Amino acid sequence: MPILDHVTLSVRDYARSKAFYDKALAPLGVAAIMEFGSACGYGRDRKPDFWIGVGPASFQKPEQLAVITPSHIAFAARSRAEVDAFYRAAIEAGAKDFGPPGLRAEYHPSYYGAFVLDPDGHNIEAVLHEPE
Repeated sequence: MPILDHVTLSVRDYARSKAFYDKALAPLGVAAIMEFGSACGYGRDRKPDFWIGVGPASFQKPEQLAVITPSHIAFAARSRAEVDAFYRAAIEAGAKDFGPPGLRAEYHPSYYGAFVLDPDGHNIEAVLHEPE
């Protein structure tokens, strides 16, 4: 069982970020599952594991949203081809390159990942931990 149930990233422009994630996550088989106002949950198999939203959320105060602190989220890919497709789709959707697809032996010998920066500067990764 995973240790996390879901994660939420705060975004500045909901429409821009939703369009970005719709396109960038599609190659991973991840799609929008739920939407509530200016928040959207993404996942596979009807379970939203990853959320984006314009705050404040119920636990945030407006002054906490004045500056969005970039975070890092890594999505599990099911193949190297998915990592590659994620990277291409994210770049086409407006992401900035933060590390093209490839092996990252400094993490472990079969760590294959790609990194992009989303419209708010969040470090978004697709990763496969198995050799192909």
